[in-house]
Amino acid sequence: MKLIDSLVTQAAGIAAIRRELHAHPELCFQEVRTADLVAAKLTEWGIPIHRGLGTTGVVGILRNGTSDRAVGLRADMDALPVTELNTFAHASKTPGKMHACGHDGHTAMLLAAAQHLAQNRNFDGTVYLIFQPAEEGGGGAREMIKEGLFEQFPMDAVFGMHNWPGMKAGQFAVSPGPAMASSNEFSITVHGKGGHAALPHTGIDPIPVACELVQAFQTILTRNKKPTEGGLISVTMFHAGEASNVIPDTCELKGTVRTFSLEVLDLIEKRMRKIVEHVCAAHDAEGDFHFHRNYPPTINTAAEANFARGVMSGIVGADNVLVQEPAMTSEDFAFMLQAKPGAYAFIGNGDGSHRDAMHGGGPCMLHNASYDFNDDLIPLGATCWVELAEQFLAPQKAAE
Repeated sequence: MKLIDSLVTQAAGIAAIRRELHAHPELCFQEVRTADLVAAKLTEWGIPIHRGLGTTGVVGILRNGTSDRAVGLRADMDALPVTELNTFAHASKTPGKMHACGHDGHTAMLLAAAQHLAQNRNFDGTVYLIFQPAEEGGGGAREMIKEGLFEQFPMDAVFGMHNWPGMKAGQFAVSPGPAMASSNEFSITVHGKGGHAALPHTGIDPIPVACELVQAFQTILTRNKKPTEGGLISVTMFHAGEASNVIPDTCELKGTVRTFSLEVLDLIEKRMRKIVEHVCAAHDAEGDFHFHRNYPPTINTAAEANFARGVMSGIVGADNVLVQEPAMTSEDFAFMLQAKPGAYAFIGNGDGSHRDAMHGGGPCMLHNASYDFNDDLIPLGATCWVELAEQFLAPQKAAE
């Protein structure tokens, strides 16, 4: 493993910053303290900053040389509405809020890289350090873009990275194509006619209609969608009734749809809407169908993903840069990849054995109340960011 010496030397100080962030988590669009800390560190290292995109976003601007080429490196800053079970010294001091996804570590890795890049500047062009708010459901990337991120800071490509529990520390994964799925929500209300449970013929029972919908949705995946294309429909909420001897008037369903392409997403939404309409009509019931698209699929462009793979292979060896298995989780970095070429990579967080004593009894998995970021990744992740920026912005040789 080829780590940059100064990043190894400075790792303890950056880890202390990471633990400070972990102890003071902030939810989406509320990352005021976090943004202040990031801005203060960048300013301390002589990096000009821009604040306020997406409410609490921070962009650091590092320029060197004469090239007009630029690259963006992105880290997310927000926490989750989770009550932490860990009781070690840097556990959350705010009940109901926790860095359960490692955004504290993502911020720390990019800060470490920023410090090194500011001190050395072995590149020709501009590195934009994007500290983004509100990844967890707020669409902070979308908001930064709406408010002019890529107009104010034009860049040729943008890269993101997420820690991945269960993958060995010292490994990366990146591949062209889908990295994460789209995230979408649906809600359905089946309107029947309530009555006595012993006299079902006098009403219209919405519950068997709703059950039929749940089953019918799965045929979209097995009979309408190509078997080779990824897609998921999960009904996760089913609410009806208040008494065992009463047929209710309504039944409510809610759930999520995940896909790796917008074409499959369009198909699923269209078919779900038709199934609700016609199944309800067949039973003399009525159905209200609502579908909300949250995040699009995160799709890596081929050239940038292969470039990142080459950079990572130079650090940890090609055998430790895995094929990236697409995950059905979602990421609002997808909005950045809709606007710019780029890639979203995974960095192994290990199996949880890195956690300090007094950690929670649960697994060290994302969105788990016993999770903690692996601080050993800071020099590795920062080395990756530095090498990626320096190689992307390597001085161009004049044509002979």
